[in-house]
Amino acid sequence: MLSKITVSPSPHISELHSTRSIMGDVIIALVPAMFAAFIYFKIRALVLVGVCVGTCALSEWLCNLVRKKPNSLDDLSAVVTGIILAFSVPPALPWWAAVIGSAFAIVIGKMVFGGLGSNIFNPAMAGRAFLTACFGMLMTTWTVPATMDPAMPEIAATGAGAITQATPLAWSKQAIKKKVDTKIVTAQLPATLAGETGGCLGETSTIALLVGALYLVLRRTINVNIPLAVLASAFVIAALCHLINSEAYMPPWLHLTTGGMLLGAFFIATDPVTAPLSTRGMWLFGVGVGGLIMLIRIVGEYPEGVMYAVLIMNAVTPLIDRFCKLTPAGGVPNA
Repeated sequence: MLSKITVSPSPHISELHSTRSIMGDVIIALVPAMFAAFIYFKIRALVLVGVCVGTCALSEWLCNLVRKKPNSLDDLSAVVTGIILAFSVPPALPWWAAVIGSAFAIVIGKMVFGGLGSNIFNPAMAGRAFLTACFGMLMTTWTVPATMDPAMPEIAATGAGAITQATPLAWSKQAIKKKVDTKIVTAQLPATLAGETGGCLGETSTIALLVGALYLVLRRTINVNIPLAVLASAFVIAALCHLINSEAYMPPWLHLTTGGMLLGAFFIATDPVTAPLSTRGMWLFGVGVGGLIMLIRIVGEYPEGVMYAVLIMNAVTPLIDRFCKLTPAGGVPNA
């Protein structure tokens, strides 16, 4: 190992990926889900994405101006934060609420800590948590896709109308409480694969998210350890619950294809800034995220748990990095 080390001026490590190229790949990978959002939610999708991205970019520019720091917009991280935040909110969210959440995500979730690379929590999830705390009703009011009703009426998440008028996770929660049969939830599997169902803007189309995830994996933009750990742990827990009581708990594959599971596993939990560095740490982090998601979905009152699971594990990341230390170049030094 020592014979392979070359002493030279910085930069000492050369990588094919830069921050800009990584963020650019993520943006490209999110295009299929963005297209699906436009198909199902029309102009609302474009408005929310545009407002969130524009506000995030403006907030970062103003923070750099106030702090007298160089402009950092060219790394595209603010754009990614804006898209992911837009994908994580209901299509019916008013534009002014999107502005508030986006500004919080950048100013409090990112720039207060020193900017990209110094933030503890995922900025988009921090913004979504702030919106959920401030505007709970707005954040739990869903919209029927335009392919079902051109008027796209707004319907409460726990509404008792037609099957397609509540999110699959909302129906799942009702099944756990013995108010509906899990067959109602299972019947929505084809809709969740295509995206023709109620839910957050960019979370509804399983196929679109998988296409984007495959692009990131093939480009080696993300490490597959975290997504695999998230999905595997969630699948195991969901499968055990379904085996114990199939009338109350929906099948595990439906848990993986509904809500923010795929968006969280491939696009949020893999954030290199807020995730562990070592392979073992990534697996611990992913298992923690997947386990917490299922704990909230099955036991908690809230039907979705991706946001809270990611934020909680972000807080634990420093401890994971301390527990799972990387081996330095040349091997472990002698005591």
